[in-house]
Amino acid sequence: MLQFLYQESPSSFAELMSLRRLDSPPKTEASPEHIERFQSLAPPYPPGETDRAFGGHVYAQSAYAAAQTVEKGFIIHDMTGTFILPGQLDTPYEYSVRHLRDGRSYSTRAVDARQNGQICFSGLCSFKRREEEPAGFVHQPIPAQERYASLLTGKVPEDFAVSPGVDADFYIEYWREQWEKHGLVEREFPGLEARKVDMRCYNETEEVRAQPDRYRQLTFYALKGMPGDDPEGFKGGGLERAEELRRREREGEFDNLYACAHMYAADKNSLLLIPRALGMRAWNALASLTLTVVFHEHGEALRMVDWGAGDAGEQKKRWFIQEGWTPRSGENRAIHESWLWSPEGRLVATSYQDSLLKAVRLDKEKL
Repeated sequence: MLQFLYQESPSSFAELMSLRRLDSPPKTEASPEHIERFQSLAPPYPPGETDRAFGGHVYAQSAYAAAQTVEKGFIIHDMTGTFILPGQLDTPYEYSVRHLRDGRSYSTRAVDARQNGQICFSGLCSFKRREEEPAGFVHQPIPAQERYASLLTGKVPEDFAVSPGVDADFYIEYWREQWEKHGLVEREFPGLEARKVDMRCYNETEEVRAQPDRYRQLTFYALKGMPGDDPEGFKGGGLERAEELRRREREGEFDNLYACAHMYAADKNSLLLIPRALGMRAWNALASLTLTVVFHEHGEALRMVDWGAGDAGEQKKRWFIQEGWTPRSGENRAIHESWLWSPEGRLVATSYQDSLLKAVRLDKEKL
């Protein structure tokens, strides 16, 4: 069996999501649904340099595996997944995608991700065709770019600090010490570039401190690499490669890959917002239980490359914004929600994440 042996994750998101098709089991009377199987090719990222994989990897790649089984034109509409066991770094994921329904407008798939034969993640993924005719109605909240203009105006995403692998004070202080003492830096987060907006002037007000549900965090994120950076991708270079990729994008070939990138972004440091909002510097346990991402728009709204911004095959990133908050906590659980905004201020997707959160006992502090 292929093993990763703690290899470095590839930087490109397309490479990170790459899959190998496996033999599929035959239909039986006991299992009449069509099942297709895939295996991951790239190792996931280990947040905090631990022996556990980033949960956003198996979540996004489960959807990407399911996307390999639907007809052209069907794009991820939503996915709800349950995290069952921590992901391992040295063992590939094996995805079993079960066909539940193939309709004219919607298709549904059930996905189980396994490592060493055990299910570690299970999800239900829905796909739909893009709506070509206007519905006659539309509404959304005021875009984050307008509501937080005082924090964003006059700045570009690169003006903000890179989001750490683990956005917790003790972890940030640890890597600051490692840099000062040994010149060591944290490994690069793969797949996406993420930059954290400094929200202290907003979050440290008395009003927000008294009401943790008003705490907000904005994070810019953009795709790393190109959508064709995969083992089966186009091998040309320069303008020829750019034109080939642009043609494939116009045909919608990469739309599900882009959707998975947004799903991947939705889970980065998401839960770590919660203890910050609650004023907790330490906790005993913090882990994802379930995650749902719903897409509100398809096509151009979710695409992550600005093809008209560069010359000689040098395209410009499209920077999206994740606006995150926590509406509720209690009973050793907490919720993280977020809106994913396009550069133009269109609400592309909404995420809803339930988590395990166990606080440190007052008589026993622990980091």
